[in-house]
Amino acid sequence: TAPIILPPLRAAGFDIIWFGVVMTIVMEMGLIHPPVGLNIFVIRNVAPDIPLSEVIWGTLPFVLLMFFAVLLLCVFPGISTWLPDLVMGPESVR
Repeated sequence: TAPIILPPLRAAGFDIIWFGVVMTIVMEMGLIHPPVGLNIFVIRNVAPDIPLSEVIWGTLPFVLLMFFAVLLLCVFPGISTWLPDLVMGPESVR
């Protein structure tokens, strides 16, 4: 979906680096969150003696931290662009 929504985001003035960071965090949340949660099933197969419900409850702190990180990046978008701006220069130079 990123190639489809990238042109409208650019036209709306969104920072593409910020969007990529937020999209990556949200995608990882989807990989460890039920019902799809592919990583949950990988852990279940690696450690079959641990019940699936315990694995799901074990992912809850990580989901909450990622949710907090997305909120933080939405409130302070400069966090996600600080290092790229430091390495590549400010956005006006790119």
